[in-house]
Amino acid sequence: MKSMEGIALAGNILVDKINEIKAYPREGELTKIVGLKKSVGGCVPNVGIDLKKIDKELKVYAIGKVGDDEEGEFVNEVFSQNGLDTTLLSVVPDEKTTFTEVMSVTGGQRTFFTYAGADGKLALEDIDFEKISPKMLHLGYFLLLEKIDGGEGVKILEEASKRGILTSIDLVSENSDRYSIVVPCLPHTDYLIINEVEAGGITGLSPEKKNLEAIAEKLMEMGVRQKVIIHMRDMAVCLSKDGFTKVGSLEVDSSMIKGTTGAGDAFCAGALYALYCGKSDKEVLEFASSAAAVSLRSADATSGLMSEDEIIKYCSNLKRKNICL
Repeated sequence: MKSMEGIALAGNILVDKINEIKAYPREGELTKIVGLKKSVGGCVPNVGIDLKKIDKELKVYAIGKVGDDEEGEFVNEVFSQNGLDTTLLSVVPDEKTTFTEVMSVTGGQRTFFTYAGADGKLALEDIDFEKISPKMLHLGYFLLLEKIDGGEGVKILEEASKRGILTSIDLVSENSDRYSIVVPCLPHTDYLIINEVEAGGITGLSPEKKNLEAIAEKLMEMGVRQKVIIHMRDMAVCLSKDGFTKVGSLEVDSSMIKGTTGAGDAFCAGALYALYCGKSDKEVLEFASSAAAVSLRSADATSGLMSEDEIIKYCSNLKRKNICL
């Protein structure tokens, strides 16, 4: 039997095409694009690159689908540059890579136009578990991927579990009643890593701080096998067989914050890495929140992350918020 090592990330992969403009035009008007930038985005790129920054020796598999186009080539290039294993990254003929056109007003707001392309087609048949042997598989984002939401997510998690692979999932936040899609996945999930809005959406409970323990308990009752991890702006909590643990977020001076894009993915990467290393619940929350804090140093999703030792050193002088539930 192959030794199981590394973390596999499956699911959402896209390219952000960022168009910088001076002002957003009214209907029928024209505005000039004064700057162009392209970057990868989504669960697999963001969490995967973050994990490699935390530990460059860690084996990280990128599993998903891109189109047979320039953007697909760009995704492959970025993954290669960052050391991700692309053995199970598939190219879909006659399909475009999922992308988002971002209209970014200089110094102002952003508007997003997205195209649901190749990544929504990911299914169990696309993941050849004979070619890889990860210790963990993280699948994200639910509520954003057509086939994953349509039942393939359950099949992927079930197959991974049969092979002894630890499973985790996350999802996107939305104002809808679609959170029930995730419920059948919970009995096949070892680690559920979500924010308070998503946790409330799944359970039907109000996502207030005072309700977090009750929400976590309900999620365990709904089938999560090992740990429920819920993060929010001021704190994070974990419920497991070892009990209920809460940790306040780090206080970061506003002058150090360049952006919040990717903070949730950085938290997820930090949590996955700490879980992979067998850390205690408190240590998992502390490192995950530290990774999220470090990510705030950059305007983009991944540039702020550093190695494990550098993250710990950077956060050693930061205070944690006092939490009362």
